[in-house]
Amino acid sequence: MAQLSPYLTFNGNCLEAFNFYKSAFGGEFATVMTYGQVPAGEDNPGTADPNKIIHISLPISKETAIMGCDMPAAYGQAIFGSNFNISVNAASREEADHLFAALSAGGKVVMPMADTFWGAWFGMCTDPFGIQWMISYDAGQPQQ
Repeated sequence: MAQLSPYLTFNGNCLEAFNFYKSAFGGEFATVMTYGQVPAGEDNPGTADPNKIIHISLPISKETAIMGCDMPAAYGQAIFGSNFNISVNAASREEADHLFAALSAGGKVVMPMADTFWGAWFGMCTDPFGIQWMISYDAGQPQQ
């Protein structure tokens, strides 16, 4: 079964915000990756901002995490109030494809489902109601 997590976007202060969330919820970051850590040859809109966060994850419970990033300058500014996505971690590649097709129907494909350098099958879309979705299947996890 798929798991849902909020994915928050910031204008350069993502790490500061996540340190604040860490002080409130406790725990340790599962992932902290900067734009400067993107492998050479990969699409990297944050090359001008190598120290900004491309992905961070803070587990809140066994089933839930909050995740986030800094908006790369090449994409403009995050607009507060719409600076979030709902991240879905699917239980299988097939479930990821099904959810992506269903949620993007009548909406907009932002990034088609594809293999990524971090090892996930991943895509982004906006549904017909304006809600932004990130669909992922981690190829390292066993299919259910």
